[in-house]
Amino acid sequence: MSAHPFRSLLVSLSILVAASAAAQAESTMEAYKILAGKQFVDLTHGFGPDTPVWSGFGQAKMSPAISPETKQPYTIANDGFRTTYYEMVGQYGTHVDPPAHFDEHGTTMDRIDLKQMILPLIVLDDTPYLAKDPNHAFSLDDLRAWEKEHGQVPKGSFVALRTDMSKDWDSNPERFKRSPFPAWAFETIKFLYEERGVTATGHESMDTDITDKMDSETYILKSGHYQIEVMANLDKVPATGAVIVVSWPKVKDGLGFPARAFAILP
Repeated sequence: MSAHPFRSLLVSLSILVAASAAAQAESTMEAYKILAGKQFVDLTHGFGPDTPVWSGFGQAKMSPAISPETKQPYTIANDGFRTTYYEMVGQYGTHVDPPAHFDEHGTTMDRIDLKQMILPLIVLDDTPYLAKDPNHAFSLDDLRAWEKEHGQVPKGSFVALRTDMSKDWDSNPERFKRSPFPAWAFETIKFLYEERGVTATGHESMDTDITDKMDSETYILKSGHYQIEVMANLDKVPATGAVIVVSWPKVKDGLGFPARAFAILP
């Protein structure tokens, strides 16, 4: 092949690559425009020093950050800025539990794959069972009944359990902290991960299980999956069709931290 045809081939390839990149950029922007036009639902509770937390951790403390030199709080009037010093456990408010929370060799929160932080969202509804059983554990039979109506839980999804406990977060925090409470049955969690291949799960309570045995939470985290606890507003999200976006600070070797989760409705 002469130099001239080879040069022409390179030019043609360059044009194709550039066109492909432009098409991909346009496709990304089109996707953004579609998402921007959708309704967003916040799945995260606000939290403060007085909000519910497991008694074994204790309440958060939040105070104005002070100058190490003057020992005085930074203020906008004197310093042009202000900021807060936070003292709290990682598992506070709506939060992420990474595998390392229960597994000495598990993945820490800074190493969770970014693609696991935006997923199809499935919402299972436990509320129809609560009138007869206020502490109902969402069972495998309940899941089968849900799938009969909505279809099989898709592989790679985030599955959240609605119990409406989140309504007590601000209005009745003592009731929110009650035990027992409605949550997952272990058989259901095991089935979702092993048979349906879901990526992550979440719930409204501070714990995964209705008892203190923590079988479900131990299984989830020791199987290499993360979970989101203390979720909010699941009653505002459809059973299928939404997307969840979850994020948290990238704490090095982090074992848990308050998270921000929201749903993008179909």
